[in-house]
Amino acid sequence: MLPLKFAVAVFLVVLIGNSVVAEDPYRYFDWNVTYGTIYPLGVPQQGILINGQFPGPDINSVTNDNLVINIHNSLDEPFLLSWNGVQNRRNSFVDGVYGTTCPIPPGRNNTFNLQVKDQIGSFYYFPSLAFHKAAGGFGGIRILSRPRIPVPFPDPANDYTILIGDWYKKNHTDLKAILDGGRKLPFPDGILINGRGPNGVTFTVDQGKTYRLRISNVGLQNSLNFRVEGHKMTLVEVEGTHTLQTTYSSLDVHAGQSYSVLITANQEAKDHYIVVSSRFTTPVLTTTAVLHYSSSNTPVSGPPPGGPTIQIDWSLNQARSIRTNLSASGPRPNPQGSYHYGMINTTKTIRLASSAGQVNGKQRYAVNSVSFVPLDTPLKLLDYFKIGGFRVGSIPDSPTGGGIYQDTSVLGVNYRQFIEIIFENNEDIVQSWHLDGYSFWVVGMDGGQWTQASRNGYNLRDAVSRCTTQVYPKSWTAIYIALDNVGMWNLRTEFWARQYLGQQLYMRVYTDSTSLRDEYPIPRGARLCGKVANRHTRPL
Repeated sequence: MLPLKFAVAVFLVVLIGNSVVAEDPYRYFDWNVTYGTIYPLGVPQQGILINGQFPGPDINSVTNDNLVINIHNSLDEPFLLSWNGVQNRRNSFVDGVYGTTCPIPPGRNNTFNLQVKDQIGSFYYFPSLAFHKAAGGFGGIRILSRPRIPVPFPDPANDYTILIGDWYKKNHTDLKAILDGGRKLPFPDGILINGRGPNGVTFTVDQGKTYRLRISNVGLQNSLNFRVEGHKMTLVEVEGTHTLQTTYSSLDVHAGQSYSVLITANQEAKDHYIVVSSRFTTPVLTTTAVLHYSSSNTPVSGPPPGGPTIQIDWSLNQARSIRTNLSASGPRPNPQGSYHYGMINTTKTIRLASSAGQVNGKQRYAVNSVSFVPLDTPLKLLDYFKIGGFRVGSIPDSPTGGGIYQDTSVLGVNYRQFIEIIFENNEDIVQSWHLDGYSFWVVGMDGGQWTQASRNGYNLRDAVSRCTTQVYPKSWTAIYIALDNVGMWNLRTEFWARQYLGQQLYMRVYTDSTSLRDEYPIPRGARLCGKVANRHTRPL
């Protein structure tokens, strides 16, 4: 009997050991959110700091890591962070927007448990409530491939996060008051690179080495053009997708988008401008940072190199040139092109048109004529606890052509459907759309009105998969989505004033109208608020 007992003991030890080894790693973050005085454009204003930093610290992670982020709210008002591009598989409770997650009250803390499941790439986090995004509180997210998964380029000498965005000198409270008063925001005052104004940031490189730049447009509204004086950029990744390694002299980064490029320090060993300028605006806003060669004693001088300004066709052609690298692995050890999205029939087409107008004498923005109005309780909690208070289907799935009206817009779609969404832009501005919880294939974009014949021009082979896409003026953009992530997910404009004043909706992705099957239970310790705060003390 002793040998049998010994064998069983060994088996149990091995089993336990394998279970421990098999669990994905945990990374812990403890953040204190405070106000602080910042001077990004040379004048003092109230900024939002994370652990005293503006912008906030990077989140560095690896595919499938568990991220435990404890956020202490030391502001005098509720606060919430969202994770732009992190899919939060089967767990929209922690998405960090008001439709799904209760805010953190002043003086309290809350812990977010995220898993970057089956993801790689470059993303960012930002504050989603009120108009906090105009005060800071944002930072980079990078999800590296697991060591055994090949990446289609050599390891760079260094890896830099570059957060770009338009900026106002007014405090976020003043900007919010303008919107609450029913008015439009004025033109921004400038552009920041990593929270600094002209030449406020330096990136040091060594002659002959190659570097990765992760560029995210965290601004409030403007499309921006990014370029490095005298250097070419090789695009390698877009929001979790390895791309064909196309070389560009400059790159348009629309609001909410993220790109990874490689640059090689192969020019004269002096300081060079990094330039960011606004696109499709009059006047053109421009700011600079410095690419410093470590052996350089020559500072930047003269005017920074110019870039494209209002050319729509130039930008459209560049967008069409961004394709998926079908021979590269993604977060798993198989080519990204192994899922043949172009061979799957769509089961539903949704057309979403933006509009702007007045409601009761105040500025509002809408999708299919519906301008979103938040409720006093996150929709996700109302749904989970079966309290109601909103109607699935409260927004039509195609434009009505009618005037703007206000409602709590929730669009119902079925889990495991494969659908087509057409973003229609009849306005004179470039728009930018983001869907939480998902990446989608950008299969087509063009000017004019979309028709069924437009499908003849779709890219059904190597379209890029991403979570944020632009729609050019008087144009349309088509995307395909595999609805494989149950939950309640925010679909919004990345123009933050338009989002604040109604240009957003929620997609309810479930098996049927009543089932929550295939979704994780509400997390332990999840904050409850509004109508659920007094009815339930713990998850059902």
